Amino acid sequence: MANKGPSYGLSRQVQDKINSKYDPELELILVEWITRQCGSGVGRPEQGKMEFQAWLKDGCVLSELINSLFPCDKPVKKIQNSCMAFKQMEQISQFLTAAEKYGVTKTDMFQTVDLWEGKDLAAVQRTLSALGSLAVTKDEGTYHGDPNWFFRKSQENKREFSEDQMKAGKNVIGLQMGSNKGASQEGMSYGRQRQIL
Repeated sequence: MANKGPSYGLSRQVQDKINSKYDPELELILVEWITRQCGSGVGRPEQGKMEFQAWLKDGCVLSELINSLFPCDKPVKKIQNSCMAFKQMEQISQFLTAAEKYGVTKTDMFQTVDLWEGKDLAAVQRTLSALGSLAVTKDEGTYHGDPNWFFRKSQENKREFSEDQMKAGKNVIGLQMGSNKGASQEGMSYGRQRQIL
């Protein structure tokens, strides 16, 4: 954590709400996946939020992870273990750039300070889950883990219709349009008629 004092009032409430989104069960799945994906060289943290953050904080584990998902032409060229803050943040930033290149959307990405300062570790979990889902969906043979850990993203299901099918479809009244099957409002009266003077 950075050298920052405790928060009070509204800041404390906001931080508590962010912290409540962290999922310890998802942490176990992510740790298991990362160790299977990268091998035993990345180690395994003790269970807990702070240990999870400390394990990923320098960016080396994340860089190993993203490199293992690319079959060739690894996106993070140099993975260097450094104790200097700006080097660690640069390594995390390289991971984020490579994850975006892999296909993770910007809305699923965490920011460097979310991990490095431990501000929003739930966002880190969301990014890693999105990365796992993409790896399962792409099915390039680079994913090493249980496919049931992450959901498979929906795929395009393009349909081709013949000209006869298209013409037949024009004769069908869709349920969204409604149908009164020839009924009319003739003879309907609701209440007293309006008196115009």
